[in-house]
Amino acid sequence: MLNNIKKINSNVYFILVFIFAQLAWMALLGLWIYWYVSNSIIFERVGDQLSPQIKIDGPSIFLFVGGIVLIVAIAFGMSVIFRNLNVQLRLTRLYDNFIANVTHELKSPLASIQLYLETIDSRELSPENKKRFIDYMIKDAERLNNLINSILEISRLEQKKISNEYRIYNSSEVIKSLVEQSAAQFQLPQNSLSIMGDSEAEIVIDKNALKIVLDNLIDNAIKYSPNVLHIGIKLFAERKRFIIEFSDKGIGIDQEQLKKIFKKFYRVYASNIPNVKGTGLGLYWVNEILKSHGGKITCYSEGINKGTTFKIELPIHKHYKKMFTRKLLKLTKKRELIESSESQNE
Repeated sequence: MLNNIKKINSNVYFILVFIFAQLAWMALLGLWIYWYVSNSIIFERVGDQLSPQIKIDGPSIFLFVGGIVLIVAIAFGMSVIFRNLNVQLRLTRLYDNFIANVTHELKSPLASIQLYLETIDSRELSPENKKRFIDYMIKDAERLNNLINSILEISRLEQKKISNEYRIYNSSEVIKSLVEQSAAQFQLPQNSLSIMGDSEAEIVIDKNALKIVLDNLIDNAIKYSPNVLHIGIKLFAERKRFIIEFSDKGIGIDQEQLKKIFKKFYRVYASNIPNVKGTGLGLYWVNEILKSHGGKITCYSEGINKGTTFKIELPIHKHYKKMFTRKLLKLTKKRELIESSESQNE
């Protein structure tokens, strides 16, 4: 509650500063116009009455226009500065939220591991309980490792240093295979996921990267489906693109937040949303991976408690953006040649 009050006060402060700045430049513009008009009127009234020996130049239209252009340029510059400042402040707030979320995500498994270790050290446990505690610690360690790796991978992705392995695959076969792997990884109930549709189109993808996309979408569906989990995946080709429609019957997303969910660090907050764990990087990572494939992702929801649908579009190799998919394949081949050369030199 206190954070919300501070946020509102901060927003009001910057809005007032912006309004004051705009009023100031508008007043300056008004004074400038008043000066020009008043001088023009005075010159017209008394100019003919002056002695010929006195030479006075009338107000120049070029000076008038130049002054207006200068004032408008200053106002535009102020608007740009205010906008950039506002964006920077928003990013700072999101970054602060991210740090808080990551800190919580790191502390939770660490505290769990520490508790298990202290229990093992201080008590005589049966072999069964000791093995159970070790299994818990391994899961918590994997959770920490996944979190750290996701942050590092996003950093590499943004710096274009990620080493993708792009290959040509049959679209339906590879997606169904990756979905099955994700379902097994998350131990989804048998009737909680269904795949419909088929396509023989060929797509150029990095299987590991696309599995990250599906993992994040499935993870989100699990987190935001507090009642019955049901994930529906529809596959089909449309206008030189291969489409994956990923739908769940969870709590849905408010229309105002749909355009923001792919931004870095952004997390949806609402009273009907359960307190789920996360860093606000999952959907941002999904979006960046698909952009690197020449694809895109969009999201729509009919409203709160009406589920969410993500639409993934990937270019078909032989039809759409063929030059782009060839470029991806060449990047993979080039990387493999460099790695092969380095291994031979060793």
